[in-house]
Amino acid sequence: MKKIIILVVSLAALGGLTWYVFHLMENSGQSEGVKRELIDFAIKDTKSIDKIKITDKLDRQYTLVKKGGTWTGKNGECVTQEKVKWVLDAIESIRFKGYLSDAAVERFNKQMTAQNVKVEIYQNGKWSKTWYIGPSSQDHLGQIMLLESKEDGKSSVPVEMQLENMKGIIDPRFHADPMQWQCTHIFKLAIGDISSVNVKFNDEPQRSFKVQKIGQDVDVYQKGQKLDGYTPQDAYRYLNNYQKVHWDVANYVLSPSQVDSVKRTLPFCELTVKETSGKSTKLRLFRIISKGNEQVAGLEVLNPDLNYLWCELPNGELVKCQYFVFSPLISGHIFFPLDLTGVETIDGMRKIEEVNGVQPK
Repeated sequence: MKKIIILVVSLAALGGLTWYVFHLMENSGQSEGVKRELIDFAIKDTKSIDKIKITDKLDRQYTLVKKGGTWTGKNGECVTQEKVKWVLDAIESIRFKGYLSDAAVERFNKQMTAQNVKVEIYQNGKWSKTWYIGPSSQDHLGQIMLLESKEDGKSSVPVEMQLENMKGIIDPRFHADPMQWQCTHIFKLAIGDISSVNVKFNDEPQRSFKVQKIGQDVDVYQKGQKLDGYTPQDAYRYLNNYQKVHWDVANYVLSPSQVDSVKRTLPFCELTVKETSGKSTKLRLFRIISKGNEQVAGLEVLNPDLNYLWCELPNGELVKCQYFVFSPLISGHIFFPLDLTGVETIDGMRKIEEVNGVQPK
C-alpha cells in the first residue's frame, strides 16, 4: 500500500512537472511567436482610417486628417489627394516578405532605435497601429519594419515587408515635409467659370491683352481696343487652358530675405483671372535668371531660365512654375492677332515658348 501511495505521488509530481514544463514551453513559444508574428501591418478597410501621423527621420511631424471624405492637413490646409491615395495603398497592400537572421535583428534594432520613420494610424478616431519604417532590405525590394498594435503591443523583432503591387522601398510615400503635401493647383476652371482674364506685361506693355466673356460671347482687347481677326474657337481654345493649372516646385532655394527681395522687384507679368462667382485670382510672375550669363560688347546680358519662372501666389507664397504650363496663358499672340510693333524681346519669348512645345499661331 505504501508503495502504491509513493507511486501515485510520484506520478502526480511527474505529471505536474510535465505540465509545468509544457506550459512553460508553450508560453515561451507564444512569446517568441508574438515577437515573430507581429507581421499584420496591413489594414484592408482603409475607409475606416481617418488620421495618419507621420514623423520622419529629422523628427519633423505631419498629420493627415480625413473630414467628410476629404483629406486635409492638421489645420485644415489643402493636401494633394493623390499622395494620400499612395499612402492608403501602401497601408492596404503591404505584406510579409521574410524574417531576419538573429544577427540582422540585433543590427537593425540598433539602427531603427536611432533612426526610423514612424507612422501612427487611426481608425474611426482611435489609434490602431504604428509602423516603424527602417532601412531598405538588402535586395532593395522591400523595407525593414517593426509593428506596434493595439492588440499585441510593440514587437521587439523587425521583419522584412513589401508591397503586393510593386517591388521597392516603401518609405518615400511617408514624408513629413509640409511643402510636399500641399496642393499645387492654381486654376481648375471650366470655360463657363471664367468671367475675364487680364494679362499685363510690365516690361513689354505691347504684349498685354484682356479676354472678356459675357455669356457665350468672348471679346479680346489690346490697349483698350477690341480686336478683330480671331474666331470664337480661338478664344475658347485660349480659355480652355485654365482647366488644369498647377505650380511645379515649392521654394527650397531662396531664404526669406531673398524671397522678399524678389517680391520687391517688378514682375515681368501679372495675370488676373476673374470668375463668374466673383472670385478674383492675381498672380505675379518673375523671371529666374540663369547663372550662365553672357558678355556682349562688354556688358553682361542676363539670360532667363527657359524652363521655370517664379510665381507669387495670392497668399504671398513664392513657387516655381513651368513655362510649358504658363506660356499658353500669357502668350496671347499664340491665339490672337496682337499688334506687337515695338516689342524687342518677342523672339526671346518665342524661344521659351518653342522650347516648351508651344508654337505661335
